Amino acid sequence: MKTTRRIIAAVLTLVLICATFAACGGTQEGSDKYEIGIVQLVEHVALDAATEGFKQAVIDELGADKVEFDFQNGQNDPQTCSTIANQFVSNGVDLIMANATPALQSAAAATADIPILGTSVTEYGVALNLENFNGTVGGNISGTSDLAPLDKQAQMIIDWFPEAKKVALLYCSKEANSQYQVDVVKAELEKNGIEATLYPFSDSNDLAQICTTAADNSDVIYVPTDNTVAENTGIIDNICEPKKVPVIAGEEGICAGCGVATLSISYYDLGYATGKMAVKILRDGEDISTMPIGYAETQTPKFNQQNCEALGITPLEGYVAIEAE
Repeated sequence: MKTTRRIIAAVLTLVLICATFAACGGTQEGSDKYEIGIVQLVEHVALDAATEGFKQAVIDELGADKVEFDFQNGQNDPQTCSTIANQFVSNGVDLIMANATPALQSAAAATADIPILGTSVTEYGVALNLENFNGTVGGNISGTSDLAPLDKQAQMIIDWFPEAKKVALLYCSKEANSQYQVDVVKAELEKNGIEATLYPFSDSNDLAQICTTAADNSDVIYVPTDNTVAENTGIIDNICEPKKVPVIAGEEGICAGCGVATLSISYYDLGYATGKMAVKILRDGEDISTMPIGYAETQTPKFNQQNCEALGITPLEGYVAIEAE
Protein backbone atom coordinates (compact mmCIF):
# COMPACT_ATOMS: atom_id res chain seq x y z
CA MET A 1 0.00 0.00 0.00
CA LYS A 2 2.82 2.39 0.81
CA THR A 3 4.30 1.82 -2.63
CA THR A 4 0.93 2.53 -4.26
CA ARG A 5 0.46 5.73 -2.26
CA ARG A 6 3.98 6.87 -3.23
CA ILE A 7 3.19 6.29 -6.92
CA ILE A 8 -0.10 8.21 -6.66
CA ALA A 9 1.64 11.08 -4.87
CA ALA A 10 4.38 11.18 -7.46
CA VAL A 11 1.83 11.30 -10.30
CA LEU A 12 -0.11 14.09 -8.61
CA THR A 13 3.10 16.06 -8.08
CA LEU A 14 4.02 15.65 -11.76
CA VAL A 15 0.57 16.83 -12.83
CA LEU A 16 0.86 19.91 -10.63
CA ILE A 17 4.33 20.70 -12.02
CA CYS A 18 3.10 20.36 -15.63
CA ALA A 19 0.10 22.55 -14.88
CA THR A 20 2.38 25.19 -13.37
CA PHE A 21 4.66 25.21 -16.42
CA ALA A 22 1.68 25.36 -18.76
CA ALA A 23 0.39 28.42 -16.93
CA CYS A 24 3.76 30.15 -16.99
CA GLY A 25 5.11 29.24 -20.42
CA GLY A 26 4.06 30.35 -23.91
CA THR A 27 1.64 33.08 -24.86
CA GLN A 28 -1.19 33.12 -22.37
CA GLU A 29 -4.72 34.22 -22.98
CA GLY A 30 -4.96 37.77 -21.79
CA SER A 31 -1.23 38.34 -22.21
CA ASP A 32 -0.30 41.80 -23.49
CA LYS A 33 2.95 40.61 -25.09
CA TYR A 34 2.67 40.67 -28.85
CA GLU A 35 4.47 38.53 -31.40
CA ILE A 36 5.27 40.23 -34.70
CA GLY A 37 6.64 38.35 -37.68
CA ILE A 38 8.87 40.38 -40.00
CA VAL A 39 9.51 39.05 -43.49
CA GLN A 40 12.08 41.19 -45.33
CA LEU A 41 12.74 40.43 -48.98
CA VAL A 42 16.51 40.90 -48.79
CA GLU A 43 19.05 42.67 -46.62
CA HIS A 44 20.27 45.99 -48.01
CA VAL A 45 20.62 49.50 -46.62
CA ALA A 46 17.12 50.81 -47.37
CA LEU A 47 15.14 47.77 -46.24
CA ASP A 48 17.34 47.31 -43.17
CA ALA A 49 16.65 50.91 -42.16
CA ALA A 50 12.90 50.42 -42.59
CA THR A 51 12.94 47.32 -40.38
CA GLU A 52 14.96 49.11 -37.68
CA GLY A 53 12.60 52.07 -37.74
CA PHE A 54 9.59 49.76 -37.46
CA LYS A 55 10.98 47.86 -34.49
CA GLN A 56 12.03 51.03 -32.70
CA ALA A 57 8.60 52.61 -33.05
CA VAL A 58 6.89 49.54 -31.60
CA ILE A 59 9.38 49.38 -28.73
CA ASP A 60 9.03 53.12 -28.05
CA GLU A 61 5.26 52.79 -27.80
CA LEU A 62 4.87 49.40 -26.12
CA GLY A 63 8.17 48.75 -24.34
CA ALA A 64 10.74 46.11 -25.24
CA ASP A 65 9.24 43.63 -22.77
CA LYS A 66 5.82 43.76 -24.43
CA VAL A 67 6.78 42.62 -27.92
CA GLU A 68 8.70 39.78 -29.54
CA PHE A 69 9.97 40.12 -33.12
CA ASP A 70 10.60 37.14 -35.37
CA PHE A 71 12.77 38.56 -38.16
CA GLN A 72 13.26 36.43 -41.29
CA ASN A 73 15.28 37.27 -44.43
CA GLY A 74 13.68 36.17 -47.71
CA GLN A 75 17.05 36.00 -49.49
CA ASN A 76 15.56 37.94 -52.45
CA ASP A 77 13.43 34.91 -53.29
CA PRO A 78 9.60 35.19 -53.40
CA GLN A 79 9.23 31.45 -52.70
CA THR A 80 11.30 31.81 -49.54
CA CYS A 81 9.13 34.76 -48.53
CA SER A 82 6.04 32.58 -49.01
CA THR A 83 7.50 29.85 -46.81
CA ILE A 84 8.28 32.40 -44.10
CA ALA A 85 4.82 33.98 -44.28
CA ASN A 86 3.10 30.60 -44.04
CA GLN A 87 5.23 29.75 -41.01
CA PHE A 88 4.17 32.99 -39.34
CA VAL A 89 0.54 32.01 -39.93
CA SER A 90 1.15 28.55 -38.47
CA ASN A 91 2.77 30.16 -35.43
CA GLY A 92 -0.23 32.43 -34.93
CA VAL A 93 1.67 35.72 -34.82
CA ASP A 94 -0.34 38.80 -33.92
CA LEU A 95 0.83 40.85 -36.90
CA ILE A 96 3.04 40.47 -39.99
CA MET A 97 5.29 43.26 -41.23
CA ALA A 98 6.19 42.67 -44.88
CA ASN A 99 9.20 44.66 -46.06
CA ALA A 100 9.21 45.15 -49.88
CA THR A 101 6.69 44.18 -52.54
CA PRO A 102 7.37 40.42 -52.96
CA ALA A 103 7.27 40.03 -49.18
CA LEU A 104 3.89 41.79 -49.09
CA GLN A 105 2.55 39.63 -51.91
CA SER A 106 3.63 36.48 -50.08
CA ALA A 107 2.04 37.57 -46.82
CA ALA A 108 -1.19 38.53 -48.57
CA ALA A 109 -1.37 35.07 -50.14
CA ALA A 110 -0.70 33.39 -46.79
CA THR A 111 -3.50 34.92 -44.69
CA ALA A 112 -6.66 36.98 -44.92
CA ASP A 113 -7.02 37.17 -41.14
CA ILE A 114 -3.75 38.23 -39.50
CA PRO A 115 -3.09 41.99 -39.92
CA ILE A 116 -0.38 42.70 -42.51
CA LEU A 117 1.53 45.98 -42.72
CA GLY A 118 3.73 46.55 -45.73
CA THR A 119 6.61 48.97 -45.99
CA SER A 120 9.09 49.86 -48.75
CA VAL A 121 6.28 49.06 -51.19
CA THR A 122 6.04 51.57 -54.01
CA GLU A 123 2.46 51.18 -55.28
CA TYR A 124 -0.03 48.95 -53.47
CA GLY A 125 -2.52 48.88 -56.33
CA VAL A 126 0.14 47.42 -58.62
CA ALA A 127 1.64 45.13 -55.97
CA LEU A 128 -1.71 43.57 -55.05
CA ASN A 129 -3.33 43.83 -58.49
CA LEU A 130 -6.11 46.06 -57.21
CA GLU A 131 -8.53 47.72 -59.61
CA ASN A 132 -9.46 51.33 -58.91
CA PHE A 133 -7.10 51.53 -55.92
CA ASN A 134 -8.06 54.63 -53.93
CA GLY A 135 -5.36 54.66 -51.26
CA THR A 136 -6.89 52.13 -48.85
CA VAL A 137 -6.38 48.43 -49.49
CA GLY A 138 -9.08 47.15 -47.16
CA GLY A 139 -9.27 43.67 -45.66
CA ASN A 140 -6.29 42.82 -43.47
CA ILE A 141 -3.66 44.93 -45.27
CA SER A 142 -2.29 48.45 -44.96
CA GLY A 143 1.17 50.00 -44.62
CA THR A 144 3.46 52.65 -46.03
CA SER A 145 4.83 53.44 -49.48
CA ASP A 146 8.34 54.50 -50.50
CA LEU A 147 7.08 56.19 -53.66
CA ALA A 148 8.90 59.45 -54.30
CA PRO A 149 7.39 61.85 -56.87
CA LEU A 150 8.37 60.23 -60.16
CA ASP A 151 7.76 63.36 -62.18
CA LYS A 152 10.33 65.15 -60.01
CA GLN A 153 12.80 62.31 -60.48
CA ALA A 154 12.39 62.61 -64.25
CA GLN A 155 12.94 66.36 -63.96
CA MET A 156 16.14 65.68 -62.01
CA ILE A 157 17.58 63.96 -65.07
CA ILE A 158 16.77 67.01 -67.19
CA ASP A 159 18.12 69.45 -64.60
CA TRP A 160 21.39 67.60 -64.07
CA PHE A 161 21.98 66.65 -67.70
CA PRO A 162 20.18 69.14 -69.98
CA GLU A 163 22.18 67.97 -73.01
CA ALA A 164 21.18 64.32 -72.60
CA LYS A 165 19.24 62.92 -75.52
CA LYS A 166 19.11 59.21 -74.61
CA VAL A 167 18.19 57.87 -71.17
CA ALA A 168 18.27 54.19 -70.21
CA LEU A 169 15.84 52.93 -67.59
CA LEU A 170 17.47 49.93 -65.89
CA TYR A 171 15.32 47.70 -63.65
CA CYS A 172 14.47 44.15 -62.60
CA SER A 173 11.55 42.84 -64.65
CA LYS A 174 10.45 40.55 -61.79
CA GLU A 175 9.62 43.52 -59.55
CA ALA A 176 6.18 44.87 -60.43
CA ASN A 177 6.73 48.19 -58.73
CA SER A 178 9.99 48.74 -60.61
CA GLN A 179 8.07 48.33 -63.88
CA TYR A 180 5.52 50.87 -62.67
CA GLN A 181 8.21 53.43 -61.83
CA VAL A 182 10.12 53.20 -65.09
CA ASP A 183 6.92 53.40 -67.11
CA VAL A 184 6.00 56.67 -65.41
CA VAL A 185 9.50 58.14 -65.71
CA LYS A 186 9.68 57.09 -69.38
CA ALA A 187 6.45 58.93 -70.15
CA GLU A 188 7.65 62.05 -68.32
CA LEU A 189 10.95 62.09 -70.22
CA GLU A 190 9.25 61.57 -73.56
CA LYS A 191 7.02 64.57 -72.88
CA ASN A 192 10.25 66.57 -72.90
CA GLY A 193 11.49 65.10 -76.16
CA ILE A 194 14.03 62.74 -74.58
CA GLU A 195 14.45 59.23 -75.96
CA ALA A 196 13.86 56.86 -73.03
CA THR A 197 14.53 53.12 -73.46
CA LEU A 198 13.66 50.33 -71.05
CA TYR A 199 16.46 47.92 -70.13
CA PRO A 200 14.90 45.12 -68.04
CA PHE A 201 17.01 42.35 -66.52
CA SER A 202 15.62 39.18 -64.96
CA ASP A 203 17.99 38.82 -61.99
CA SER A 204 21.54 39.55 -60.86
CA ASN A 205 22.91 36.99 -63.31
CA ASP A 206 22.14 39.10 -66.38
CA LEU A 207 22.43 42.53 -64.76
CA ALA A 208 26.02 43.13 -65.92
CA GLN A 209 25.23 42.32 -69.54
CA ILE A 210 22.09 44.49 -69.66
CA CYS A 211 23.78 47.34 -67.79
CA THR A 212 26.71 47.29 -70.22
CA THR A 213 24.33 47.53 -73.19
CA ALA A 214 22.44 50.36 -71.50
CA ALA A 215 25.65 52.29 -70.77
CA ASP A 216 26.92 51.84 -74.31
CA ASN A 217 23.73 53.26 -75.81
CA SER A 218 22.75 56.06 -73.43
CA ASP A 219 23.83 59.40 -72.04
CA VAL A 220 22.30 58.79 -68.60
CA ILE A 221 20.93 55.76 -66.75
CA TYR A 222 17.96 55.91 -64.39
CA VAL A 223 17.34 53.16 -61.81
CA PRO A 224 14.16 53.13 -59.67
CA THR A 225 13.73 51.87 -56.12
CA ASP A 226 14.56 48.30 -57.09
CA ASN A 227 15.67 45.66 -54.59
CA THR A 228 17.84 43.68 -56.99
CA VAL A 229 19.62 46.87 -58.04
CA ALA A 230 20.05 47.86 -54.39
CA GLU A 231 21.72 44.53 -53.66
CA ASN A 232 24.07 44.84 -56.65
CA THR A 233 25.09 48.50 -56.93
CA GLY A 234 28.74 47.51 -57.22
CA ILE A 235 28.06 45.81 -60.55
CA ILE A 236 26.46 48.95 -61.97
CA ASP A 237 29.15 51.26 -60.59
CA ASN A 238 31.96 49.13 -62.00
CA ILE A 239 30.40 49.37 -65.45
CA CYS A 240 29.13 52.94 -65.54
CA GLU A 241 31.97 54.87 -63.89
CA PRO A 242 34.69 53.76 -66.35
CA LYS A 243 32.34 54.51 -69.24
CA LYS A 244 31.59 57.96 -67.73
CA VAL A 245 27.84 57.31 -67.76
CA PRO A 246 26.05 58.93 -64.80
CA VAL A 247 23.26 57.21 -62.88
CA ILE A 248 20.23 58.93 -61.35
CA ALA A 249 18.79 56.73 -58.59
CA GLY A 250 15.36 56.29 -57.07
CA GLU A 251 16.62 56.16 -53.49
CA GLU A 252 19.61 57.08 -51.35
CA GLY A 253 21.05 53.62 -50.75
CA ILE A 254 21.31 52.94 -54.48
CA CYS A 255 22.69 56.42 -55.10
CA ALA A 256 25.39 55.87 -52.49
CA GLY A 257 26.43 52.71 -54.29
CA CYS A 258 26.35 53.72 -57.94
CA GLY A 259 24.53 57.02 -58.52
CA VAL A 260 25.27 60.71 -58.71
CA ALA A 261 21.96 62.10 -57.42
CA THR A 262 18.59 61.12 -56.00
CA LEU A 263 15.41 62.50 -54.50
CA SER A 264 15.59 60.62 -51.26
CA ILE A 265 13.18 59.60 -48.52
CA SER A 266 14.18 58.27 -45.11
CA TYR A 267 13.49 54.55 -44.98
CA TYR A 268 14.05 54.58 -41.23
CA ASP A 269 11.29 57.18 -40.84
CA LEU A 270 9.07 55.19 -43.20
CA GLY A 271 9.54 52.09 -41.09
CA TYR A 272 8.96 54.09 -37.92
CA ALA A 273 5.61 55.31 -39.29
CA THR A 274 4.72 51.70 -40.07
CA GLY A 275 5.56 50.71 -36.52
CA LYS A 276 3.21 53.36 -35.14
CA MET A 277 0.47 51.89 -37.35
CA ALA A 278 1.19 48.47 -35.82
CA VAL A 279 0.71 49.88 -32.32
CA LYS A 280 -2.64 51.39 -33.30
CA ILE A 281 -3.78 47.98 -34.51
CA LEU A 282 -2.41 45.85 -31.68
CA ARG A 283 -2.84 48.04 -28.62
CA ASP A 284 -5.55 50.47 -29.63
CA GLY A 285 -7.72 48.10 -31.66
CA GLU A 286 -7.82 50.27 -34.78
CA ASP A 287 -9.40 48.60 -37.81
CA ILE A 288 -6.67 47.93 -40.38
CA SER A 289 -9.22 47.73 -43.19
CA THR A 290 -9.91 51.45 -42.86
CA MET A 291 -6.27 52.57 -42.54
CA PRO A 292 -5.02 54.36 -45.67
CA ILE A 293 -1.54 53.77 -47.05
CA GLY A 294 0.99 56.24 -45.59
CA TYR A 295 3.61 58.12 -47.61
CA ALA A 296 6.89 59.81 -46.77
CA GLU A 297 6.18 63.38 -45.79
CA THR A 298 9.42 64.84 -47.16
CA GLN A 299 11.96 64.08 -49.86
CA THR A 300 15.52 65.37 -49.77
CA PRO A 301 17.60 65.96 -52.93
CA LYS A 302 21.00 64.36 -52.36
CA PHE A 303 24.18 63.67 -54.32
CA ASN A 304 27.07 61.24 -54.19
CA GLN A 305 30.23 63.32 -53.72
CA GLN A 306 32.64 60.57 -54.75
CA ASN A 307 30.82 59.68 -57.95
CA CYS A 308 30.37 63.31 -58.92
CA GLU A 309 34.10 63.90 -58.55
CA ALA A 310 34.95 60.73 -60.50
CA LEU A 311 32.71 61.82 -63.38
CA GLY A 312 33.68 65.50 -63.26
CA ILE A 313 30.13 66.60 -62.41
CA THR A 314 29.39 69.72 -60.38
CA PRO A 315 26.47 69.08 -57.98
CA LEU A 316 23.46 71.31 -58.41
CA GLU A 317 22.66 73.90 -55.79
CA GLY A 318 20.22 72.73 -53.15
CA TYR A 319 21.46 69.13 -53.09
CA VAL A 320 22.88 67.62 -49.89
CA ALA A 321 25.87 65.28 -49.92
CA ILE A 322 25.15 61.71 -48.87
CA GLU A 323 27.07 60.97 -45.70
CA ALA A 324 29.79 58.38 -46.17
CA GLU A 325 29.45 55.30 -43.98
